Amino acid sequence: MLQAVIFDMDGVICHTNPFHSLAFKQFFAKRNLTPSEEDFRLHMYGKNNGYILSHFLGRTIQGLELEELEFEKESLFREIYKTEVNPISGYLDFLNQLKGDNLSIGVATSAPRANLDLILDSLAVKSEMISLLASEDVSKHKPDPEVYLKSAFNLKVNPANCLVFEDSFSGVSAGLKAGMKVVGVLSTHSKSELPPCEFYINDYTELNIDQIKQLFI
Repeated sequence: MLQAVIFDMDGVICHTNPFHSLAFKQFFAKRNLTPSEEDFRLHMYGKNNGYILSHFLGRTIQGLELEELEFEKESLFREIYKTEVNPISGYLDFLNQLKGDNLSIGVATSAPRANLDLILDSLAVKSEMISLLASEDVSKHKPDPEVYLKSAFNLKVNPANCLVFEDSFSGVSAGLKAGMKVVGVLSTHSKSELPPCEFYINDYTELNIDQIKQLFI
């Protein structure tokens, strides 16, 4: 029985990836690096900052250095994105359907808490969420299932009764490893680039609450 819905954020609630690309391009340009969009597609979308920075800078970035570089890049992103926050089509209506059916709702993102606050506050939906988890709240990032297992615990539901919305290979993998059903949001990747999901959407106008309930019958 469906009891809870958990959303990733980047590429799932808002189509932020183009703005992350802009922020990373500015960040790397200061270091005389010019990654291509294909580089970002392969090594940025759906990845955590530790992986991204280590990959593009060509060495392991961790500890205090990771914190400092992550803050620099994410501050650039927030400055660029703060006037551009816009939900994926149909998301707010779909969220209202979920609330109207008394389902528990959470957000589980690999992004920093400050990004989560910016986006959910801008959309005025933070109060709708029972569980809010960001990168600071876990020790292991996606594809590890920690963030989704913690979300289920916060929501007081069995992982088998949770539905996850994800757009990346690592995110879908994390949801599946947590024992949850997953809907793939095709904002960043194609079906063939994701692990098998229950089904796929381009945006939330293609979906209603009765369809997701059917997954749990």
